[in-house]
Amino acid sequence: MKICGPKCSLCGLIISVWGIVQLVLMGLFFYIHSVALIEDLPLEEEYKTLEEFYTAANSAYNQNAYNCWIAACIYVLTLLLSAQQFYMNSRVTAN
Repeated sequence: MKICGPKCSLCGLIISVWGIVQLVLMGLFFYIHSVALIEDLPLEEEYKTLEEFYTAANSAYNQNAYNCWIAACIYVLTLLLSAQQFYMNSRVTAN
């Protein structure tokens, strides 16, 4: 069943591949606690102890890494849908 045309499905393929690469890499960098990404963490302004800050930062880094990987999995689904549509459109035009 065709849902979109050949140009739209090709665009979906390209955007999905780029989204997967970017989100997997961002998830990896969050997972290894990259200091460059600390501004993207949902942290409070002040903490009572340094240990409390480290605990909150580690939790936020891990949560953001999981969120990136979940979004990358959703992009895999859009990649599969776009690939199926691209195949259907190329099969119809070949006949």
